[in-house]
Amino acid sequence: MKNQQIHQQELKISELEKMAQKNVMLEERIQVLQQQNEDLKDRIDRNLAMSRQLSEENANLQVYVEKESNEKKRLSRTNEELMWRLQTGELSPRMSPTQSPLHRPASSPASPSRQQPFPR
Repeated sequence: MKNQQIHQQELKISELEKMAQKNVMLEERIQVLQQQNEDLKDRIDRNLAMSRQLSEENANLQVYVEKESNEKKRLSRTNEELMWRLQTGELSPRMSPTQSPLHRPASSPASPSRQQPFPR
């Protein structure tokens, strides 16, 4: 009987030792996963900061592109007007810019060369 009890206790001890080893391995794995989790959180924070920066740069570039587009349209309209004036004889190709009907004082709001894009 005592041999059987000793054998059962030895089996229990063996199982407890296996469980202790498994616990140690699991604790090590938990530490590794926690470190990976911290690393991923850091990456997320850096990616969010970069995303915010890129969004801001994108918005600035969109504003720049829109301003450039408006300036291109303004220059195209001015060019069309000058071409029309040349064709109708209203503007002589040999006329100096100061003699041109387009040359108006800077205070004139109707001056095409002084037009500004519409404010937003």
